[in-house]
Amino acid sequence: MMVVNYICSHYIIQIMHIFQQILFVLCLAAAIYIFSKKIVEIRRNIFLGKPLQLNGSWSSVLLMAFGQKKMFTNIPVAILHFIVYAGFIIMNTEVLEIIVDGIAGSHRIFFGTLGGFYTLLINCFELLAILILIAIILFFIRRNILKLKRFISNDLDGFPRSDANTILFFEMVLMSLFLIMNSTDAELQARSIEGYHHTGPFIISQFLQPLFSGIGTNALIVIERLAWWAHILGIFAFLNYLPYSKHLHIVLAFPNAYYAPLQTETIGTMSNMPAIQNEVLYMMEPDKAPTIADTSAVQKFGARDVFDLSWKNNMDAYSCTECGRCSTACPANITGKKLSPRAIMMKTRDRLEEVGKVLNANNNEWKDDGKTLLNNYITAEELSACTTCNACVEACPVSISPLNIILELRRCLIMEDSVSSPEWNNMFGNIENNMAPWKMSADDRDGWNQ
Repeated sequence: MMVVNYICSHYIIQIMHIFQQILFVLCLAAAIYIFSKKIVEIRRNIFLGKPLQLNGSWSSVLLMAFGQKKMFTNIPVAILHFIVYAGFIIMNTEVLEIIVDGIAGSHRIFFGTLGGFYTLLINCFELLAILILIAIILFFIRRNILKLKRFISNDLDGFPRSDANTILFFEMVLMSLFLIMNSTDAELQARSIEGYHHTGPFIISQFLQPLFSGIGTNALIVIERLAWWAHILGIFAFLNYLPYSKHLHIVLAFPNAYYAPLQTETIGTMSNMPAIQNEVLYMMEPDKAPTIADTSAVQKFGARDVFDLSWKNNMDAYSCTECGRCSTACPANITGKKLSPRAIMMKTRDRLEEVGKVLNANNNEWKDDGKTLLNNYITAEELSACTTCNACVEACPVSISPLNIILELRRCLIMEDSVSSPEWNNMFGNIENNMAPWKMSADDRDGWNQ
C-alpha cells in the first residue's frame, strides 16, 4: 500500500510539474504575442509620417541612451535614475534564467554551469534591487509629497499622472518579490530540501531569511513558488503595459538617440522650405523665375496632421518620457502662456493612437475621422506662444524636438489657414514689401536705430 501511495504521489508531482511548464509556456507565448502585436502597431503609426533620410550615430546611442549624458545636469537625480535604468538592463539576466527554468521545469538552471560566479551575480542583483527600491521611494516622494512643479502641472491630469505612479508601484512590487523569492529559497536550501541548490549566502536575503524560519516546509515551498510566479507574471504584465505608458522610452530611447541630429548641427537652426526659398529668390531675381509654372503637384505647407509630420517627429512623440524638463525650460510656459512642449508631444502621441484605432477598425485603411492634430489637439494659441528659442530641445534628456513639430504645425496654420496675430501680419507685410521686418524702405535701412 505504501508503495502504491508513493507511486501515485510521484506521478501526481510529475503531472503538476508538466502542467506548470505548459502553463508557463502559454503565459510566455501570450505575453510575447500581445507585446509584439502592439509594437507592430506603434511602428506602423510612426511610419504614417513622411519619409525622412537621417544619418544614425552610435556615439549618440552610447552617450545619450546608455550613458544618459543629458540627465547629469542634475547629479543626484541622474544617479538615482541610472540605478533604476541599470537595474532594468542588468537584471534581465535573472529574468532569462526564470524563463529557461519555466520552460525546462528546472530550478536555478544556471547555477550548475556558473557555480560560485552565479552566487556573485545574484548578490549583485540583490544589491541592485535594494538600490532600486531606495531610488523608487525617493522618486515617489519627489512626485507625490514634495510635488515638484513639473509633476503637478495640468497637462499631466488623468492617465499621465497615474501612469507614473503605476510604474513606480510595479517596480517596487517586482523588486520585493525578487527578494522574497530569494529569501524563501535560501531558507529551503538551509533545510536541504530536494531541488534547492546550496548556492551559498545571498547578501541581502540572508537578513530576510529569519522572517521565514518559523514557517513549515510545505508552506514555505508554496510561498517561494508563489513569489516566483508573481515575479515573472508581473514582468509579463509590465512588458505589456509599457507600450501604453510613457515608459515606452525604455525601448525607443535607443533608436531615437541613434537618429537624433548632432547637437552642433541643430542649435538655433530651422529647416527651410525649398518652394518658399525659390519664391524669395524669384522675387529678388525675377530673371531666374521659370516661364511656365509647375502645376503638376499641389504644394502643402507645414503639417496639419500626423501624416504630414516626419516619421522622426512621430517617433519623438512615442519616445517622450513626460518628465517635463522641456516645459520647465520653456520661457513661454514660465510666463504663464498656454504652451507646454511636453503637452505638444503628449497630444501628438494621443493623435497617433487615435489614428491607429481608426486603422485597426478598418483593416489598416484610413477613413477620415473629421479630426486633425492641428486645432483638434493642438491650438493656435499654443503654437503662437512659441519663441523658437530651442530651450525645450536643449533640455530633453532623450533628444526629442517639440520645436520641430511646433514649427510644422505653425507653418500650416499661417500659410494654409492664414491664421496669425496682427503683429505677425505686420511683420510679414514689411518683409514682403521692404525685405526686412521693419516698416522702412531698403534705402533707409541703415537708419533703423535713429
